[in-house]
Amino acid sequence: MAEDKIRVLVSEEEVDRRIEEIGAQISKDYAGKQVHLICVLKGGVFFTCELAKRISIPVSMDFMSVSSYGSGTKSSGVVKLVKDLDEPLDGKEVLIVEDIIDSGRTLSYLIEILYKRNPASIRLCTLLDKPERRVADVKVDYVGFAIPDEFVVGYGLDYDQKYRNLPYIGVVEIE
Repeated sequence: MAEDKIRVLVSEEEVDRRIEEIGAQISKDYAGKQVHLICVLKGGVFFTCELAKRISIPVSMDFMSVSSYGSGTKSSGVVKLVKDLDEPLDGKEVLIVEDIIDSGRTLSYLIEILYKRNPASIRLCTLLDKPERRVADVKVDYVGFAIPDEFVVGYGLDYDQKYRNLPYIGVVEIE
């Protein structure tokens, strides 16, 4: 099996610096409150944990897993809730944390579901954003990096369950 070639798109230092900035902004925006992070599994776990460490106000956390079904690499837009939250959201300041947003379909569906659970607010934070791929109208409040439409790995993002643990964002060079 040949090794995949991975080109660094965003270095570990750049990722760390940007997460520090986002954490500071979230701490400022939610000053005097507690923020409830909802990590979208599996990819969001690396970013969520690093982000939580850099938020200076009280933080609580929960996890959910969703999957969209389709054939091959195309999403049908049909979203299935695989793992739901463990706690109610009534009155909480909710911040959904994602590793990457492209079409926005999954998050649009997720936000719709979560609003019905009566949070005080819902905002959206993503490490990576591919705005040119957007088909659903979702407002992203905190963006780490807007990136081109390339296949990226690292920091939770995988290629066939590999490379999630890379400390940087890389592009898989398919040969």
